[in-house]
Amino acid sequence: MEAAAGSYCAPFPAWWGLALAVLAAGSCQGNSVERKIYIPLNKTAPCVRLLNATHQIGCQSSISGDTGVIHVVEEEEDLKWVLADGPHPPYMILLDGNLFNRRVMMQLKGTSRVSGLAVTMAKPSPPQGFSPGLKCPSDGFGVYSKDYGPEFAHCNRTVWNPVGNGLSYEDFDFPIFLLEDANETQVIKQCYQDHNVPRGGSGPEYPLCAMQLFSHMHAVTSTVTCMRRSSLQSTFSINPEVVCDPLLDYNVWSTLQPINSSGKVDPEKEVIIVATRIDSHSFFWNIAPGAESAVSSFVAHLAAAEALRKVSDVHLLQRNIMFTFFQGETFDYIGSSRMVYDMENDKFPLRLDNIHSFVELNQVALRNGSVLWMHTDPVSQMNESVKVQVRNLLDILSSSSVGANVSLQEVGYSQPLPPSSFQRFLRARHIPGVVLTDHQAAFQNRYYQSMYDTPENIQMQYPEGLSPEETLEYVTDTAKSLAEVATVVARALYQLAGGANNTSAIQADPKTVSRMLYGFLIKMNNSWFQSIIKPDLKGILGDVPQHYVAVSSPVNTTYLVQYVLANLTGTVVNLTKEECLNPEKTPNSEKEMYEYSWVQGSLDPNSTSRVPYCVRSTVHLSKALSPAFELRQWGSTEYSTWTESRWKEIRARIFLVASKELEIITLVVGIAILIISLLATYFINAKADVLFSIPRDPGAVAY
Repeated sequence: MEAAAGSYCAPFPAWWGLALAVLAAGSCQGNSVERKIYIPLNKTAPCVRLLNATHQIGCQSSISGDTGVIHVVEEEEDLKWVLADGPHPPYMILLDGNLFNRRVMMQLKGTSRVSGLAVTMAKPSPPQGFSPGLKCPSDGFGVYSKDYGPEFAHCNRTVWNPVGNGLSYEDFDFPIFLLEDANETQVIKQCYQDHNVPRGGSGPEYPLCAMQLFSHMHAVTSTVTCMRRSSLQSTFSINPEVVCDPLLDYNVWSTLQPINSSGKVDPEKEVIIVATRIDSHSFFWNIAPGAESAVSSFVAHLAAAEALRKVSDVHLLQRNIMFTFFQGETFDYIGSSRMVYDMENDKFPLRLDNIHSFVELNQVALRNGSVLWMHTDPVSQMNESVKVQVRNLLDILSSSSVGANVSLQEVGYSQPLPPSSFQRFLRARHIPGVVLTDHQAAFQNRYYQSMYDTPENIQMQYPEGLSPEETLEYVTDTAKSLAEVATVVARALYQLAGGANNTSAIQADPKTVSRMLYGFLIKMNNSWFQSIIKPDLKGILGDVPQHYVAVSSPVNTTYLVQYVLANLTGTVVNLTKEECLNPEKTPNSEKEMYEYSWVQGSLDPNSTSRVPYCVRSTVHLSKALSPAFELRQWGSTEYSTWTESRWKEIRARIFLVASKELEIITLVVGIAILIISLLATYFINAKADVLFSIPRDPGAVAY
């Protein structure tokens, strides 16, 4: 409270100034002291909390972080010390990646003796496979239900992901972090060896090496709860505290022949949709390499688009072709369900009636021999008209593979569609379509939705000693294989669209595929990606690519797919920077038909500057936010309801911890010293006139 005007304020005692000076000095040295006490772990990835309409999944720490004595678990027998014998619970477990499985995790979940986990990457990847996803991905949100093909619902006929252990969909009440840096892992192990290893059959003596993990999540219970709380905060609070955000991003789409993106395509105009997903997921936040589950298919898709763009008579084709890249498909088909919703509600240039047929690429890198499987929906083919069109589609695909190193085979009527975006379109309308995969039944991919779905999983191998630029240009066997798939798809699409010429000249470029695989799986910050993006997007080019959909959009994968597609299918136009950035001011720019991008260009060979240019393309973005959030139906069973909790901080550190007895003694002694110091200061201050008085000069005494 402020003093009243004219009132007297007593001066602070002298010792207050000293105390403030000490505190100020302490704050200046605080960081230095902290560095001497703690060793931060900078290369980690947390498990975070996600929520849907009914429950929460993931992990979190307490609000002040969770601490425990480190115990290294490299064999299952090591768990006995943590779960029963160890005298210093709770424990922070450093868990070998090969033991990160459901059996071990369920043991740890059921005990109060564990305060958290730090998991190391298994190298090589677990040979038996590892998938923290579900055995039946996106169950309940595809087309099969009690009303549509009930015999196929809930993976009754085919279990697509048999190695799925469901860990990503469990709820853990302690923090779990992935250690990405082998050097940091070694530092933790050395600290454990120096301080925590039991000696002579008895527990180790203090001080002990401990770890502290911070990952407190703000949202709880379900999407319904967290969205309601956020909505109430936004309505009644000046500074609302949002506790969760919907998973969202943008779909990328483009057409072979330009269409008015702000208008509506004529009802009689037919369009063939080619689709694939561009997102993946794993147990840990933003660790989603997705080599087989996403990248292989969308790279083949991009290569097919480039091959078609080079065909001379594409502008004469009877049917248009739309290249579509869906975001958020891992989380119950966010992108595809939103596009269908927009088509049904006249919020998209196309309507469902415009769709002639649907071709989807879905996991195509792990072919057994040269076989690529064609999956169709047995239920919609009960309609004779749809059956005839599907038959025509399969015949064209099969004929397109003649002469290529790809053998297309039919799965048959007894099996449903695998998890795919096509299922969301079938929920709205019977559309002739096919899903192309490398698996006949269960996934070939043993690391589906896993941190191990890496370039090694799809056999990407490079000779030793190559520079980054040489690696970018090196054509791997995987690139050649995916280029063959892209060639077959491009030839089939050309025929489906009404092309009458010989298709032997339609050929996907293995070199382009190599560049894309390198950029999307190994290093985004490479010379090719640098040359095809806008100058203000340089920051999206991180080193290690990840393909998690996230809550801030667009993510780097979306941007890069957008600009790669524009580069492969667009046209360089002779416009200045000003004209390119403001095409509506340029005559004959047809802004409603095309998108214009001013990109960085390649480095000038004779200098360090770049040669920018303008690209005109038909590439567009459309919202990939579940309709459940547009409709405020947070408990929807029709649409995806996935949200991500917000958090304040994510960090990890190790340090030495003293025994409880020593901590208590230290605290008591500290308090005692403080009290004695305060009393001494008080008495010194009270007798200051006596203790610090100036003695009189004897010569000045008066008689």
